[in-house]
Amino acid sequence: MGYHAIMGHGNLMFWIAAARAVGLVVTGILGAKPPLQAVHELDLTRYLGTWYAVASIPTTFERNCTRGTTATYTLLPNGQIDVLNVCYSADGRRIEARAQAWVPDPKAPANLKVSFVNFLGLRFFPADYWVIDLAPDYTYAVVGYPIRNYGWILPRTPTLPQEVLAGIQQRLAAQHYDWSRFRMIDPTTHVQP
Repeated sequence: MGYHAIMGHGNLMFWIAAARAVGLVVTGILGAKPPLQAVHELDLTRYLGTWYAVASIPTTFERNCTRGTTATYTLLPNGQIDVLNVCYSADGRRIEARAQAWVPDPKAPANLKVSFVNFLGLRFFPADYWVIDLAPDYTYAVVGYPIRNYGWILPRTPTLPQEVLAGIQQRLAAQHYDWSRFRMIDPTTHVQP
């Protein structure tokens, strides 16, 4: 008895069409962009301190931020990291958000989690915070999110040389980030008269 006799021509065509449809869906979901890559090594003690955001794809928290955006990381006694984000609105109002970050897998130290929701000492709704580009001397870092809807360019100083920014843009493009979604951030902390 042949294969077609067992399956029937109609059933075979159905399964071929179904396999093609599943392939198209999987390609659409997974094949659009390769997975985001974090840097292989991150020394958290060198990463601590204050960083200035010079460009970002803003989060909800940052939508009212127009200038002077910083992130300060401090090591806590439990080994996690205290995160203090500060920025200023167009009218000069200071906006703060505090979070806690940690490394869930020591084998992937640049793939951090961060949570801004603290309830009774417990952290909820952790989000991915991946260091995807890092200067060898830790003078700048680029932080991304696996589906690329957020991103931050963070030097140690309020400005970044244009040639360094151009190199970061190229590496972001190689990671399939859309540069047009990034917003440049005014480094000043006060409203100009």
